[in-house]
Amino acid sequence: MITVTLYVDESSGSSDEVKSALQSLSTEYPHQLVTIDIQRDSAMRSAYAGRVPVVQVGLYRLEGEITKERLQVALGAAIDRDRQLGKIDDKSYRERLGRGRTVTQSDRLSLWVSKNYLHVFNVLMFIYVGLPFLAPVLMKNGATAPANLIYRFYAIMCHQLPFRSWFLFGEQAYYPRALAGISGVLTFEDISNNAPIDVFVDRQFVGNDQVGYKVALCQRDIAIYLSMLIFGLGFAISGRRIRAIPWYAWVVIGLGPIGLDGFSQLPGIIAGLPAWLPVRESTPLLRTVTGTLFGVMTTWYLYPMIEESMKETRRLVTRKQAIVNQLNPSGK
Repeated sequence: MITVTLYVDESSGSSDEVKSALQSLSTEYPHQLVTIDIQRDSAMRSAYAGRVPVVQVGLYRLEGEITKERLQVALGAAIDRDRQLGKIDDKSYRERLGRGRTVTQSDRLSLWVSKNYLHVFNVLMFIYVGLPFLAPVLMKNGATAPANLIYRFYAIMCHQLPFRSWFLFGEQAYYPRALAGISGVLTFEDISNNAPIDVFVDRQFVGNDQVGYKVALCQRDIAIYLSMLIFGLGFAISGRRIRAIPWYAWVVIGLGPIGLDGFSQLPGIIAGLPAWLPVRESTPLLRTVTGTLFGVMTTWYLYPMIEESMKETRRLVTRKQAIVNQLNPSGK
């Protein structure tokens, strides 16, 4: 027997005629009716609000003006297809039927992930952007072993150059290179006794009691991941209703400035590049602005698309659960 899914809004009563029509056709076109109230799930509401009643009969979906004649055609076509596939003993079809009538642990996990992925993302992002600030706190309090563990872990993902990092508990919040041209501050050359820049050696410098201790992620990475966390929290507060930006907006506003600012610094630290290339060093402000743009635009582009995929998962598993519950109310 085929299954007919009827999506309704129980508060409106607009599906009564469709239910009556299906009931009157149940003898001629045997079927199991499963009714899903879209108000019970946000994914269902977003998919079907303003469209219910909607009838799903196998591969066929009816909405708008659902007449008895349209239902007859859809039911007849679905039953005929079911019979033909049954006659040829289609293995994949039987497997799909079996999966459609069983809620598996994988389904339950998928449903949990689809509902909670954003909370997981935000917690992980909070931990990822928070631990680098813990490293200088630990150093200040003499816990060098766990602090160095954090520095080593983040060194895999970040260059950790001290002249491009924030410092805590010192004279200044940052120590830029003299090349950056920031007046009124101690430069990295000042605190390193004007030693030549060597990125492989300099990245090992974590600070001291006088200049402070550096955060384990550079200024730009802090801006990227902190802005991603802030957008993620805003996306959650909005009810995940923010729409995705176009890909070209991400390229132009998110990727363009960070790429230009980042790559234009390379001649200043890499030996052997052509002498005609301009030499420059960015500033903490520019790194923060470009990192923030990249972080916000990346999450603005990705999170709404992920949400659409998760909504589809929630709709599919919720529909399967409703079918299973109505076909097997005892749960056996």
